Amino acid sequence: MASPPIFLASILSLTCLLPYFWSSTIVLAQSSSSEPISDFVFNGFNESIGNFTLKEAVIKQSGALRLTNNSHNVIGHAFFAKPFPMLNTTSKMVPSFSTYFVFQIVPAIDGEGGYGLAFTLSPAPQFVGGQGGHFLGVFSSSNDRLPSNHIFMVEFDTLNGYEEKIDTEWNHVGININTMDSNPSEAATYYDKNDSKAKENVDFQKGPVQAWIDYDGPNKLLNVTIAPLEFPKKPNRPLISEVIDLSVVMKEKMYAGFSAATGAEKRSAHYILGWSFRLNGISDSLDISRLPILPDDTKSSSLNPILRKALISTFSIVVFFLFVALFVLIYRRRQRRKFEGLEEWELDCPRRLSYKDLYTATKGFKLSNLIGSGGFGEVYKGKLNGTGAEIAVKKISNGSLQGIREFAAEIESLGRLRHKHLVNLQGWCKYKNDLLLVYDYVPNGSLDCFLYSSNDQKNLNWEQRFKILKGIASGLLYLHEEWEQVVIHRDVKSSNVLIDGEMNGRLGDFGLARLYDRSKNCHTTNVVGTIGYIAPELTRTGKASTSSDVFAYGVLLLEIATGKPPILYDPLKGHLPLVDWVIECFQSGKILDAIDPKLKNEFVVEEIEMVLGLGLICSHQKQEFRPSMRQVIRYLNGDDFLPAIDNNNLIGFSSSVMGSSEIGLGFSRLISGDIKTSYSSFEVISSGSTIPVSYRSSSIGEMSSSSFASGR
Repeated sequence: MASPPIFLASILSLTCLLPYFWSSTIVLAQSSSSEPISDFVFNGFNESIGNFTLKEAVIKQSGALRLTNNSHNVIGHAFFAKPFPMLNTTSKMVPSFSTYFVFQIVPAIDGEGGYGLAFTLSPAPQFVGGQGGHFLGVFSSSNDRLPSNHIFMVEFDTLNGYEEKIDTEWNHVGININTMDSNPSEAATYYDKNDSKAKENVDFQKGPVQAWIDYDGPNKLLNVTIAPLEFPKKPNRPLISEVIDLSVVMKEKMYAGFSAATGAEKRSAHYILGWSFRLNGISDSLDISRLPILPDDTKSSSLNPILRKALISTFSIVVFFLFVALFVLIYRRRQRRKFEGLEEWELDCPRRLSYKDLYTATKGFKLSNLIGSGGFGEVYKGKLNGTGAEIAVKKISNGSLQGIREFAAEIESLGRLRHKHLVNLQGWCKYKNDLLLVYDYVPNGSLDCFLYSSNDQKNLNWEQRFKILKGIASGLLYLHEEWEQVVIHRDVKSSNVLIDGEMNGRLGDFGLARLYDRSKNCHTTNVVGTIGYIAPELTRTGKASTSSDVFAYGVLLLEIATGKPPILYDPLKGHLPLVDWVIECFQSGKILDAIDPKLKNEFVVEEIEMVLGLGLICSHQKQEFRPSMRQVIRYLNGDDFLPAIDNNNLIGFSSSVMGSSEIGLGFSRLISGDIKTSYSSFEVISSGSTIPVSYRSSSIGEMSSSSFASGR
């Protein structure tokens, strides 16, 4: 039995867990209705918990929405769960909107409170990286003043502003666009009903306050009005009236909500008591009689002895039940691990998730959540309870070619890698015979779906393609040179490049990846990969290397520039590697025939020339002629010129295309002279079928070897 000091220490340790359980982030599901929302009204929030996305904020039993308590360094967010259409992308017009809410700020018992709260319109129902204190949980020192924030905010601040030279009034109202700098900013006052010129002060920390924010879309006029709750109606004159063009900050869909924060010294509890909102009209009035009333214990007071004893008794009971809950939790976890059968290779792997959580997140692996399938199994979209994070769950089937060895490899490699151009592994699960990998959900699918889609809306322009290939190069450089071990991906191809919401390329599917220490060589002896991307030396030695990844990346460069798959079908020549076909275009002096006709001549000639030339160099049959990924990035960024291709480094480009009599051809012979308009047709191998494709090259001037030698 533990001695009394050890027992007391255990109680204190459990006490430290209480804030963790009580302050956990809550993310509530949106309504299943697909009908657009244009207005709402909440006289208290008791019955509305499912309509909000909350972080640290809670809905109290009284019906008040508490953004923060009066603890130090707390940030609370509360957003209405559905977005509103706030920008007509065609006319670039922002609709009129109106909102009315009642808030109350209660300072801590030990001194002056801070820092206030803000009404916000944001493209997402969260503020990632927002800081507390003067930043009110919305911005941070790293993103303040960035136009990419797309955040409109009206702050109700109880202290001097973020920059005192601008916001100098204690208790002030400010309008903020993408920054904590308020412009304009006014002291917290309202105009008396009997005298439109007489102002009365409003103390945000002396009881509930009413606030109205009205935007006239056609006239771009923003009005902000405040008044104490006891004031019978909205003042006739607004506190702030400013012409502001919100089209520069709004996106097509925006979330309405509130944010509040405390600091290291100043702290208050921040509450929203009621809220209404309307698009294209005046927001509904609130029923003041139905608004929640904060209990007296939220305000400054001293604890009497009876209350102190009651709190001690309550705390003792809570600690007891925590002991019981902790015991049950440990017991159930041990039982679950015993049932799932933890193996040795799993001990050093990333976070393990429960099968129950993944089953719930994917709605029981419902068919409507299926977003992909292949030889490895199926991929399902899901949303984790508790965090609301969207995930993609790869469920590896029993008969899959990608078995337990590949499963372990992908956890070992991708699980510890972190790079913005790689698909991050969030966790894993092994349940009975089911093997599951959990990734970030990447919304736009794979690159090959864009390159070979007949839908014009999915067509990628050259700027997007160039951005994607530079991103994948950055990811491969991280794998080859910048991580603690050398990682060989072994399956670089367009279907393994996923496109995120900002049209960045992210390399995924590490099931074939191999790792080795920098002081050793890779001893892989089996040939794996995808036809068309496999480096020639792999078929001879079976040994993968960073150079074999560079070869596959070279094919990917040509694929992005030409819009054609790595293996083509020509009625006269049969199956033809894309590399050979591009070389034929060089030989015939028709290099522009290689450019994807879906680009419609809208590209930077120097860049696409450089990409085609770099693609051939990277996919050279002799690996000693291929550059490293670090050198590839220097070419892509224009820091170095592409080397001139002469007899020495052209040898072995493609034995099927270049005979011995043609080996001496340099770029000056291949592409000098005017490029003539020409037509051709062939069949593309795609998704197991042949699809006839016609393409046309356009004459856009003279192309010479010097353009390839210079690179950009």
